Amino acid sequence: MQIQLSDHFTYKKLIRFVLPSIMMMIFTSIYGVVDGLFVSNFVGKTPFAAINLIMPFLMIMGGVGFMIGTGGNALVAKTLGEGKREVANRYFTMMILFTLLVGAVLTVIGVIFIRPISVFLGATEGMLEDCVVYGRINLLFMPSFMLQNVFQSFLITAEKPKLGLFFTVAAGVTNMVLDAVLIAGLHWGVAGAAIATGISQCVGGVLPLFYFLRKNSSLLRITKTKLEGRAILKACTNGSSELMSNISGSLVGMLYNFQLLKYAGENGVAAYGVLMYVQFIFIAIFIGYAIGSAPIVGYHYGAGNREELKSMLRKSVYLMSITGVSLMILAKVLAPVLAGIFVGYDPELFEMTTHAFKIFAYSFLLAGLNIFVSSFFTALNNGGVSAVISFLRTLVFQMLSVLLLPMLFDIEGIWWAIAAAEIFAFIISFIFLVAKRKKYHYA
Repeated sequence: MQIQLSDHFTYKKLIRFVLPSIMMMIFTSIYGVVDGLFVSNFVGKTPFAAINLIMPFLMIMGGVGFMIGTGGNALVAKTLGEGKREVANRYFTMMILFTLLVGAVLTVIGVIFIRPISVFLGATEGMLEDCVVYGRINLLFMPSFMLQNVFQSFLITAEKPKLGLFFTVAAGVTNMVLDAVLIAGLHWGVAGAAIATGISQCVGGVLPLFYFLRKNSSLLRITKTKLEGRAILKACTNGSSELMSNISGSLVGMLYNFQLLKYAGENGVAAYGVLMYVQFIFIAIFIGYAIGSAPIVGYHYGAGNREELKSMLRKSVYLMSITGVSLMILAKVLAPVLAGIFVGYDPELFEMTTHAFKIFAYSFLLAGLNIFVSSFFTALNNGGVSAVISFLRTLVFQMLSVLLLPMLFDIEGIWWAIAAAEIFAFIISFIFLVAKRKKYHYA
């Protein structure tokens, strides 16, 4: 029996509903990781460091899609909860059109300026051309990447989370197969990795577009619309926390690379690249839960169902706490295995990566709670609070940690920086939950 947003969610029903979103994000992360895995093992650690250096810039560009998807999704879910289905479909269509327009503009800007951006990010002479090639090819597919990010949210609100998972798995399999063919088979290097990623993004971003263009059994469909400034501004404000999270995370990634080049050279950048790739998979569980649960929160907020909001918050805090402890233990146990998969060919780099990941694992304890609370406020259409939490968590606290801790603990301080930032972010998240409880009646 299909689960509907209007249902009462027990633990079992909640997990069933969000599981496709979690799997969707895990697959998205895995096929991003595959690029790095093939490049590291078949092309070398300098090209591997190069794609890690340019990746934060690409994620900032793609983060606009997350902003439109999560913010627009919150607006559409609330409108559905209010019983205004035709308006919801108009908003939904508007967000897709807006995504395509913004994606085209960002592609042109990125392609033109990718070389000076690579230099600014600190690309060495040996890394520069790989940065430019990988970045430029990826940018050509940016509208598809942004659409993929948008549809990941909207397919859940459309009550089609399994279809969202299907598109993501199809995109992931496409990327993995093409990586094997283009990098390992044809030896196209970083260009092959970029082409494989771009084509897979077309699978994840363009195929859902065709689904919604035709008659379908979901809650949403594409209809006649026009760009409405107020609705777009509302969506962008709601989703600003997700954009801020992407921008902040990318800026912090750049800062990490600067610091690691200073303290450990290219090996440090490569080790950090492994941490980020593996973190994508672990954090994907938290992000998938946040994406999957947000439409439920938004719908019941729009419907004025306070008891369901209380239930969702209580259950989510419990689930994120249990998951955080489990992932921290798993990360510490698997650190040598995961490091070996990426950089087992270099003993010194392997040792550094294993040690770093065992420290990095502590960040998972509170990361899920912080991600959920930010998403919770986005779903309540309070983009301001959500953005503050994300801004402090992913930019301010991490930047201060990665700048100050190495002064006290050398390179060890860099590895501890994210765990320290999550502790401070948790304090802020808790303060906001307490401060806003009477306004939204979730406690």
